[in-house]
Amino acid sequence: MTIAAPLHSTITASLQSDIAAPLLSTSTYWYLSRASGFISLALFTASVALGLLTAGRVYSPRWPRFVTESLHRSVSLVAIVLVFTHVVTILADEFVPITPFDAVVPFISAYLPFWVGLGAIAFDLILALIITSLLRTRMSHRLWRYVHWLAYLAWPVALAHTIGIGTDRLWVLAVVSASVIAVAVSGGYRLAGWRKVAMRRPI
Repeated sequence: MTIAAPLHSTITASLQSDIAAPLLSTSTYWYLSRASGFISLALFTASVALGLLTAGRVYSPRWPRFVTESLHRSVSLVAIVLVFTHVVTILADEFVPITPFDAVVPFISAYLPFWVGLGAIAFDLILALIITSLLRTRMSHRLWRYVHWLAYLAWPVALAHTIGIGTDRLWVLAVVSASVIAVAVSGGYRLAGWRKVAMRRPI
């Protein structure tokens, strides 16, 4: 009994160490950063597409406008959480030398400065959206709306960032292509909605 107990403790500790080691490896942060980056791009694309459909007044009896608006807000919140996850994990990763300043100041990174700089610009624009949304009740609706348009600028910048850094796999190109198609189709619906409104106005 006196020998079995320490032996059991040693085996248990060894197994726990073997199981926990991969979870604590530096490569884990790299994979988490890539995964959160790609998923956040997909959700960001969905948010932009839903925003275009909402502004374009695209709805039907089976899909009311308030459903699109609610889905737009929910998807945007999840996308923001994943964007912050992407930034935090890439900062924690030791594989690439990216500092907190690199995440917010464009084009100063030692690692792929141009492409990382685009990511910093997109992140700064998203931060501006978050801050103005929190202060929405204290600012004019027109100003908030103008700042909110930054989302449409942040999306292509984030897309370019993804293309420059992450397109080393075929499925990544598929995600990027699907994102472009989704926004293009939604933009077409919005333009069609503007055209209908213009045609209804008296000359």
